[in-house]
Amino acid sequence: MKSKVVKRSIVIAGHKTSVSLEDAFWETLKELAAKRDLTLSDVVAEIDATRAQGNLSSAIRLFVLENVRRG
Repeated sequence: MKSKVVKRSIVIAGHKTSVSLEDAFWETLKELAAKRDLTLSDVVAEIDATRAQGNLSSAIRLFVLENVRRG
């Protein structure tokens, strides 16, 4: 079954940007933000500021994967 990639807009560090993510990644990202008592924008800004390379969508996927693996 193919997962649909959806383009989503978000404001980080005061500017609007968009990321293309599957629903499962987006929903898990929101859950991770809530667990950390942060806004979604704060978490995405943190991911953006610390990513070594690649695009923001890929960095978000890797962040989600890493956090899910940790449990």
